[in-house]
Amino acid sequence: MSWQTRGFSRVCYIDGAWREQDVFTGQGWYCRKMNSEDIMMGAMNLLRSLSPLHAECEALIWAMECMKTLLFSDVVFVTDCSQLVKMVSSPDEWPAFATHMEEFCRSKTFFPNFMLRHISRAQNTMADKLARGARSSPSAMLYVDSLPPVWLSKPVVS
Repeated sequence: MSWQTRGFSRVCYIDGAWREQDVFTGQGWYCRKMNSEDIMMGAMNLLRSLSPLHAECEALIWAMECMKTLLFSDVVFVTDCSQLVKMVSSPDEWPAFATHMEEFCRSKTFFPNFMLRHISRAQNTMADKLARGARSSPSAMLYVDSLPPVWLSKPVVS
């Protein structure tokens, strides 16, 4: 079933970037309107999360909150993290993420046809670059705009 036939007009790519030795966790999202050049993107860092999966979950919740702020309710979210897709489809089976899942469920109410799909890592490069760039920032940062940040064109540390 295609996203367009399900009533989605936008796709939001999300990613979290986590490394044990880093101070920050990075979050990135890239939202585009289908059949259009209309895009928005965001990058943010927070003090390092507990795990890579926590970082992915936090990135999803932040992207959902940004979509709500932008009044985009017809969004399909996509991620390269298959565990995250499993988690949101059966949140009760992930007790270590109960607080995150409560926040996710509150955010989800804005999206009448909420969907989170798994995609390959190769299809998620922009969100990945945004998340890794935010993670690598030497200080706290938050970026939301329709234009790419200047640092995005520079190589980002894996």
